[in-house]
Amino acid sequence: MLGFLGRRRLRELRSSSGETLLMHIGDTPESVYPFLRKLIEEFKPEAIVHTGDLVDNVKLERKPEMLPIYRAGLRKLARILKNSGATLYIVPGNEDDYETVREFFGDTVVEPGTVVEMEGVKLALGHTWEDVAGVEADFRLYGHNFRVIPKGLNAVPGVNFLFLPSGRVVRIDYPAGTEVDRGYKIRRGL
Repeated sequence: MLGFLGRRRLRELRSSSGETLLMHIGDTPESVYPFLRKLIEEFKPEAIVHTGDLVDNVKLERKPEMLPIYRAGLRKLARILKNSGATLYIVPGNEDDYETVREFFGDTVVEPGTVVEMEGVKLALGHTWEDVAGVEADFRLYGHNFRVIPKGLNAVPGVNFLFLPSGRVVRIDYPAGTEVDRGYKIRRGL
């Protein structure tokens, strides 16, 4: 479910289910940080998983000299996520600087392929689909590209909200323009 209908469904489930709510994000350019803050404030997830490329408008893999700009963006995101009160799991991506992520997020940083259990549900966490494809889990959380895999939740198309233990999922699309801010080229049909 997307946009308005997704938010409405999420509000309904949040108010009636009594379940643990996990918010799954990934590949986040700085332009979406205010959007994420609003979602966190409204829905108050108990856990947040970020599956990498935390400052996705800065491409450190290709331009490591942008580390100071990356650090400034990461500081903003860290403030939002750490002030959420949620349990955090951070998986560094290919555009992240591992040491800087560890500096800002400490022990909440996990390796790709890590499995965590919440409410009896096993979650495999990775940056790419390859990180989690062969991992035994109820859900595989990842991002990086648009690939879809069995039992997979991809954070590139939108923010995934996962209710535990039922496994109900509601997706909220990122704001318009997020792909451009990530540096993706948009192809338009004729």
